[in-house]
Amino acid sequence: MLLVIDIGNTNIVLGIYDREDLLSFWRFATDQGKTEDEYGIMMHQFLTLSKIPITGVDGAIISCVVPPLLATFEKACQKYFSVRPLVIGPGIKTGMPVLYDNPKEVGADRIVNAIAGYEKWKRSLIIVDFGTATTFDCISSKGEYLGGAIAPGLMISSEALFRSASKLPRIELVKPPSIIGKNTTHSIQSGIFYGYAGLVDRIVTVMKKEMAGNLKVIATGGLAPLIAPESETIEEVDAHLTLRGLMILYHRNRLGVDL
Repeated sequence: MLLVIDIGNTNIVLGIYDREDLLSFWRFATDQGKTEDEYGIMMHQFLTLSKIPITGVDGAIISCVVPPLLATFEKACQKYFSVRPLVIGPGIKTGMPVLYDNPKEVGADRIVNAIAGYEKWKRSLIIVDFGTATTFDCISSKGEYLGGAIAPGLMISSEALFRSASKLPRIELVKPPSIIGKNTTHSIQSGIFYGYAGLVDRIVTVMKKEMAGNLKVIATGGLAPLIAPESETIEEVDAHLTLRGLMILYHRNRLGVDL
């Protein structure tokens, strides 16, 4: 079985694959203060609670955008699962041309998403990832990574608002009962929720004009289920896109198999 680890700025997502089947997954807050022992024990507990045998894990792969945590998880995998993880970075065989001015600038998670999306749909795509930042990634019909856009994420924008406007309360990020808020909480929810739906639709619409062709627009990330239903351009949500991309890259690099 394969342990896939996606380390983001806000959350870490783990998944366990048996060949191409995702058996289980877990999401928890990113904490740079935790040690390899703490993370190793956490991963052990997740698998145990899901009744997945620890000894069945014979491979691991990591995508990380938080450099201080990379070595932590590498050590945890070696110490608690006796596997040397494959790390997404320079030298990894992706099978996808990256048409960026400097390909090294593209975040590992964005390339992983692009590969998973193209392998699943085999057509030109726009992938919207609702993470710490909201990213838009464009993939051509030939399977080329064209580039994209980066906007502040919903949580970042919300926190900036609360910090800068001391009288505004922290609120839950949910769809308000009406776009016309009748109180401060609903007014903030309205601005954030409908504002982000509009941001997504405007960026995707302009990208479609530049890319042309028969495009598919998909969304992923923790907050995708919140915004996608209100978006006029998002066609489908794939919550496990990044995990699947990691699984594909592990097979491609360690096992020499294209799925």
